[in-house]
Amino acid sequence: MLIFPLAREGRIGILLGMNAIYARRIAAWAFFIMGFSLMLLGLTFLLGFVAGVSRFPVFLSFLFLVAGSLFSTLAIKLNKRPSYIFFASFFFMVGFFVFFTALGIIPRFFFFRAWPLIAVFSGLALLPTGWCHYGAFRSNFVVPSCAFLLLGSTLLIFSFRLVTFSFKQFILNWWPLFIILAGIILVIGSLSAKNNNNNN
Repeated sequence: MLIFPLAREGRIGILLGMNAIYARRIAAWAFFIMGFSLMLLGLTFLLGFVAGVSRFPVFLSFLFLVAGSLFSTLAIKLNKRPSYIFFASFFFMVGFFVFFTALGIIPRFFFFRAWPLIAVFSGLALLPTGWCHYGAFRSNFVVPSCAFLLLGSTLLIFSFRLVTFSFKQFILNWWPLFIILAGIILVIGSLSAKNNNNNN
């Protein structure tokens, strides 16, 4: 009878020891994230103040960079999950874009017309996502990436008025091009699905 309670206490001790180790690991990661965030905050404010910029754009860029750091930490901890790698890459690009705009490296007029860069950043973020997930560039990540890059680049051309005709006129005259592009995307997607089935 005395052996059973002692064995039970031993199991509880082992469980408590495992929980303590797990709690220490969580605390270590929390301190790492907080420390890295404070370093980014200090660096962004320092560079912002040296350049003589207002605090809001610098703080906004800091928030994007911290979000990118958090997602990259989660991607590392959770075995390179594609969604975390995508968001880490995306938020880093947006954060650096906002920060360089705040510093005046990128002109402010460019910032307000550059909304199509969201599509470009999404396309660029898909490339490391696919690479980390598969260890190579696969068409199920490269094709949507190219589609986002093409869409963002096309919208940037019209946003900066680099052509003489309007976007509406472009759609009215060149709408068959979108059907062709959709067909190309579907053909490449089906070919990649066949290749993936043959490899498995």
